[in-house]
Amino acid sequence: MGIVPRLVPQRQFRVIFLFKLLARLPLPLLHGLGIALGWLVYWAPGRHAGRMRSNLFDSGLCTAGRDCKRLLRQTIGESGKAIVELLPVWLRPYDKVVKLVKGTSGWEHIDAARAAGQGIILIGPHIGCFEIINLYYASLHPFTAMYKPPRKAVLATLMLAGRQRGQATLVPTDLSGVRAQLAALKRHEAIGILPDQVATGGDGVWAPFFGRPAYTPTLVASLQRKTGAAAFFVAAERLSWGRGYHIHVFPLEAPLPEDKTAAAALINRGVEDIVRRFPAQYLWSYNRHKRPGGVAHPDDPPEE
Repeated sequence: MGIVPRLVPQRQFRVIFLFKLLARLPLPLLHGLGIALGWLVYWAPGRHAGRMRSNLFDSGLCTAGRDCKRLLRQTIGESGKAIVELLPVWLRPYDKVVKLVKGTSGWEHIDAARAAGQGIILIGPHIGCFEIINLYYASLHPFTAMYKPPRKAVLATLMLAGRQRGQATLVPTDLSGVRAQLAALKRHEAIGILPDQVATGGDGVWAPFFGRPAYTPTLVASLQRKTGAAAFFVAAERLSWGRGYHIHVFPLEAPLPEDKTAAAALINRGVEDIVRRFPAQYLWSYNRHKRPGGVAHPDDPPEE
């Protein structure tokens, strides 16, 4: 798939052309620019900085002698890197993107599940360079993930072209997309799920996440129960000094329980465990604890 469709307006073409030029810069330089961008975004007006501080400081990760201010400074820099690195990940030639992955840990568990004829569910939280996980897997085997295009056309063009490469297939974030992921698992292929997004109303349950209620999706447990797929937490650690990325694979020890709340709580604990490994690389600015419209909150007073 080409990066720029024929009918892209001239202004969008110029923006994409500029982004493609920037994508050629060495990753260490891009990550250095990302640190500066992270601080610019942090000091910009809006809720970004306050939400980042609140989520990080309330997580309990600053105990046991960890300096929370130092961790905050690291998080600000890593958040900027996460934005800038989208340029090389989406816009560089596919073979060069895959080579940015310098190593893996635990991948043998995925290979074993595939050899046993199981479908694969990759549970990838917003940690490190999560965008590169799908591309790396799709360079080896078929992979299906849901896709919701952003409102800005230029970003939608970049995202679609950047993500749908190799053996990757993108499907809508609706019932048809769920059916496509179910079909992929029944073909013993792999799908990707973001476990730490706020579920839409009616599609989630409240479960603890770092000690606070978070409206958590229930799709993983449902798909696993229907297909017997093997589920794995995955995280692409961002290596220091722009050296690339290391993908970590953590198998679930047992199938998720049938109870939706129990399954959601187990997934949240798994995400917490990975965040504790790479706390500065988590997306702390995301409003993980917000309440979707029309959904009752556990702290609401009971109706009389």
